[in-house]
Amino acid sequence: MTSSGARRRVAYKRIATEEAWAPSELLDTYRRMAASKSIDDPGFVALWTRLGARGQLSERLADIGERRIADMDASGIDMQILSLTSPGVQVFDAATATSLAAATNDQLAEAIRKYPSRFAGLAAVAPQDPKAAVKEIDRAVRTLGLKGVIINSHTRGEHLDDPKFWDIFEAAEALSVPIYIHPQAPPPAMIAPYVERGLEGALWGFAAETGLHALAIIRSGALDRFPKLRIVLGHLGEALPFWFFRLDYMNRTARPNIRTGAATLNRQISEYMKENVFVTTSGMAWAPAITFVQSVLGMDRVLYAMDYPYQFEPDEVIATDAVPLSEVDRKRLFQTNAERVFSL
Repeated sequence: MTSSGARRRVAYKRIATEEAWAPSELLDTYRRMAASKSIDDPGFVALWTRLGARGQLSERLADIGERRIADMDASGIDMQILSLTSPGVQVFDAATATSLAAATNDQLAEAIRKYPSRFAGLAAVAPQDPKAAVKEIDRAVRTLGLKGVIINSHTRGEHLDDPKFWDIFEAAEALSVPIYIHPQAPPPAMIAPYVERGLEGALWGFAAETGLHALAIIRSGALDRFPKLRIVLGHLGEALPFWFFRLDYMNRTARPNIRTGAATLNRQISEYMKENVFVTTSGMAWAPAITFVQSVLGMDRVLYAMDYPYQFEPDEVIATDAVPLSEVDRKRLFQTNAERVFSL
């Protein structure tokens, strides 16, 4: 029996929920922008100078067909939920970003129509123009059949706790689709000590920036305004579940949210996380961490992800299979939680 055959002999589907893609022409644009430093974003330049030189990574990112499916088969993945890789369209001007979001969503939807049992997808939008983003969410969900929204964290240094972006929250809540907040490098106002130490990317900067973003949304009062909004975070919640005790303790006496003026919240930070947030295991195939987060968030709130192709490690699938869980809970982790959250 082949190793991939052994991996497939399980009583559940393996649905990977944070799997990146990007058209080759967009990747070429990232490389040119990084090489010319035409964008005033040191984190973007540092990351895409390095990532742009990895030819095999780019090939895997751009393929949403047979090569990707072959990699899925080799590692026992039944379905990927695809989302436009970070930073997506969020580094461009509003008009360019809006046009690119629609074009990439069309391309993604076409791949899903071709391989409906293997792929589902999240819609890219341009928060630079919130009203256009709302229209694209509606089109992507109702017409293209995409299953949620991908926001690659900050948009040119701005975060979604600013109420000017809240039409996006309203649209996602109304359509009952989740918003996946995926990392990118910290913005210019935050980046300097990370770049100086080589920490701007997945080693630490991603988690620091995206954890900040999620906390900012919670403390803005957005989840009181939109109580049915569902947010998904990768990497087991960008470390936030490990801080629940201290977050709740300190939040009781914290200053109001300066940006929005929100002075009080209806619930503790951990309660918003337990009621509005789902997390995935992307890049975190480590049993102690997975079981801890399940214990504090609940078995229904943790979903499997690989983080393909950035962390394409087939052996990590086996490691996650081996997390000590009941068969019911293992199926929740790999299959049924994803089916419920993303309406598969």
